[in-house]
Amino acid sequence: MTTSGSKDFELDVAEYVEEAFERCGLEVRTGYDLKTAKRSLNLLLADWANRGLNQWTIKQRSITMVQGDGEYDLGPDVIDVLSVVCRRDGTDYSLERLSRDGFLTIPNKTTPGRANQFFLDRQLTPNLKLWPVPDNSTDVIIYDALTRMDDADIYTNTMDLPFRFYPCLAAGLAYYIALKRAPNRVQLLKTVYEEEFERAATEDRDRASFNVVPKYEYYRVG
Repeated sequence: MTTSGSKDFELDVAEYVEEAFERCGLEVRTGYDLKTAKRSLNLLLADWANRGLNQWTIKQRSITMVQGDGEYDLGPDVIDVLSVVCRRDGTDYSLERLSRDGFLTIPNKTTPGRANQFFLDRQLTPNLKLWPVPDNSTDVIIYDALTRMDDADIYTNTMDLPFRFYPCLAAGLAYYIALKRAPNRVQLLKTVYEEEFERAATEDRDRASFNVVPKYEYYRVG
């Protein structure tokens, strides 16, 4: 017996829609069925952005500083910024994140120096505010950004997600369609979706070594 040797299984938007309709006990019959399902699919992706980190959507980007300019618009696809460093002469210095109130209460926002704090103003186009403001035009800000997934546009598009999330996307779309077209299956499909999402999200986590060292300062030999 031989295996296929193939590892390129991938669903396009139309196939996700067909799978979701079948889970609802329905068939795709009209162009409106496709339209309403694609709308639900894009809303599902927006919900994923609210549920936490999707590791494959984290992009590392950089900005070359402009002396005296402490504010920089980021891409409209940026959802949040996870970490920021300032690179000066080949050395990276971490920046501390400020709250909106913390940034507002800085007495002098034009103080020049090497940036060591930032505030992300999460407008429609996010704006990164630095303090102190850059004292040169050679420092580089490097940041890890959580970005939006690509939309489901045309039906022959594949989706911007890794293989391990395929079942979750199909289950979520089925649940969203059931809310509109198969109310008798909503609870079942919601349960399946939440279980699929929990499995995928648990696997899609950041991993690092973790060591536990006991403290002996209160240990006494009897």
